[in-house]
Amino acid sequence: MRDRRIKEGRLIQVQIVWELKRMTVLKRYVLRLFISLKYITANVVDRNNGRIIATASTVEHSIKNSLECSRSCNAKAATVIGEVLAMRLKVEGLEQGQGRGIHVDVNKEVEKKGFKNRTKVWAVVNALKNHGVKVVLEDNEDNPSRPSF
Repeated sequence: MRDRRIKEGRLIQVQIVWELKRMTVLKRYVLRLFISLKYITANVVDRNNGRIIATASTVEHSIKNSLECSRSCNAKAATVIGEVLAMRLKVEGLEQGQGRGIHVDVNKEVEKKGFKNRTKVWAVVNALKNHGVKVVLEDNEDNPSRPSF
């Protein structure tokens, strides 16, 4: 009787581990944004390893010098960050996210960054999509923060 419970317990543990691995594989690459009053940074993170795959920021001199963003960054700067990030993902060969895409939870990003920064969040996401990066949006369609085009 005891041996049977141990075997069933191990089977449940194996199933849980398999489910966790499956969930992390489905959302392997995730876009993370950091927006301050002066700077915008976008990172694509590999959730399996916890490593940054590609990054772009207005802190970089080459990007900073090309922008007219002296005291505050605007949606134009966010678009440039999205374009640079898309180019860097293409160089790494990850513009398709290994077939699964780059996942973005727009609601979460807008909540974290504040309602005023939603145009910057959408500017980065749209720039990635326009430059051929497969972006998987993790929001529902009746999202009030989504701009209407």
